[in-house]
Amino acid sequence: MATQTPAPRTSDGPTPRVVVIGAGPAGLTAAYQLTKAGIPSTILEATDVVGGISQTAERDGWRFDIGGHRFFTKVQPVEELWHEILDDDEFLQRPRMSRIYYQGKYYDYPIKPLNALRNLGFVEAVRCVVSYLVAKVRPPTDQSTLEGYVVADYGRRLYEHFFRTYNVKVWGVDPSQLSADFGAQRIKGMSLWHAVWEPIRSRLFGRRADKSRQVTSLIEEFQYPKYGPGMMWERCAELVEASGCTIVFGQRVESVRRGEGGATVVVSVDADGRRTEHEADEVISTMPLPYLVESMDPAPPEPVLEAARGLGFRDFLTVALVVPERDGFPDNWIYIHSPDVMVGRIQNFGSWSPYLVKDGRTCLGLEYFVFEGDGMWTKPDDELVAQATLELERLGLVQASSVETGYVVRMPRAYPVYDEGYQQKVTVLRDWLQAEVPNVHPVGRNGMHKYNNQDHSMLTAMLTVENIVTGSTHDIWSVNVEADYHEVDASRPSVAADWIGTAGDAGGTGRGAPVVPSR
Repeated sequence: MATQTPAPRTSDGPTPRVVVIGAGPAGLTAAYQLTKAGIPSTILEATDVVGGISQTAERDGWRFDIGGHRFFTKVQPVEELWHEILDDDEFLQRPRMSRIYYQGKYYDYPIKPLNALRNLGFVEAVRCVVSYLVAKVRPPTDQSTLEGYVVADYGRRLYEHFFRTYNVKVWGVDPSQLSADFGAQRIKGMSLWHAVWEPIRSRLFGRRADKSRQVTSLIEEFQYPKYGPGMMWERCAELVEASGCTIVFGQRVESVRRGEGGATVVVSVDADGRRTEHEADEVISTMPLPYLVESMDPAPPEPVLEAARGLGFRDFLTVALVVPERDGFPDNWIYIHSPDVMVGRIQNFGSWSPYLVKDGRTCLGLEYFVFEGDGMWTKPDDELVAQATLELERLGLVQASSVETGYVVRMPRAYPVYDEGYQQKVTVLRDWLQAEVPNVHPVGRNGMHKYNNQDHSMLTAMLTVENIVTGSTHDIWSVNVEADYHEVDASRPSVAADWIGTAGDAGGTGRGAPVVPSR
């Protein structure tokens, strides 16, 4: 199936010179869509690999999916594009499974209170139910925080067991200081009462569980490229190069020169300090939004630079440990809610695809949420491997003696941080870019400072290319997220029709993430 091809350019003038910053999903999608309109581009990639956070890292024949990427979308044009880039037989259909590991037991994810109460034991189950009833009688006065939001729905004891520790690990901030926006997105419609009452009602009265009460964001199976998500972007890179595009690796963007009409030249620098100038009529940028603004020459006014400096990122590293296949688990990943270890989540790469691992063994990816430059980030690889090995044993999952070897993959700027006032800061940057350099188009997760999925990153690139090629005026900042992503009829062929909201929508593109205090 072929995705919708952008219509020919409305202008009869010369082919525009397009520079794409970044060879991740959004950048390569933009370059790929441009080639359909006969517009080649120069793609500047700061690293030596394509795919960004969606790359498949490889060490000694082992392949690691950084962060885990389920290929599932209700955005039909994105689905079609996936199958245009890769052949159907290059996808696997994989079962979705993820659970919580806590105090030596597995708990369903999302939390199913009957399962949780059964695992916790009779006495603690009674305490949790009483805690829930207390929350119903005397709900938290402040439900604007993630803590208050969850306690109101589950009670304080279940919150302490299953919500607090993990969120501290992911964001480095206590949930009492996080916005409830994240909870409203990710656990909406879930409460102890409905989760317990619906199954009981269906058994007593022979009625099916109310589907409207069920979480719609979790799917039972998904597609997955045989060799990991990087396979998609490696192939896409081959296709765009075959169509006349140039991908230049090891090129960090140093500055974007601008004139009266917008950006004119992108200056990149390699590892040896050599600078290259790339003339540009249009710039599609996936580099972090604050860095893009800070790279402008002449520089923006100080209030704009101050807003850029106020945006931050949460970084991420994976310690991949090779173990016998018997020491794996059926889940794609398990969430680690124990406060006794630093690991937040553990992937079993063999559960994603047998092509990522080797016969008789699997690879477990222990994921740590960090800030670049902190103690974990700077710790030597051998020390990280040793720590991860000990944590596996401490959790009771794998004996340390079973670990054959280990590898470390660091991923800077994996998650845009939603700190206090971040929306206002992003708005300042958006408004300034639109007014001063309208031919610079931020797209993707870091490019827009939005915690979005891979498919929405691709969609922002697709809509941007339509704007450039056809002169359309899609507002990519209004691409809808959770509501439409999981519920709309996505059968229409138009790229834009059903996946963007109204212009100026404060939610913008990206899935929910908590607002955290400024660091």
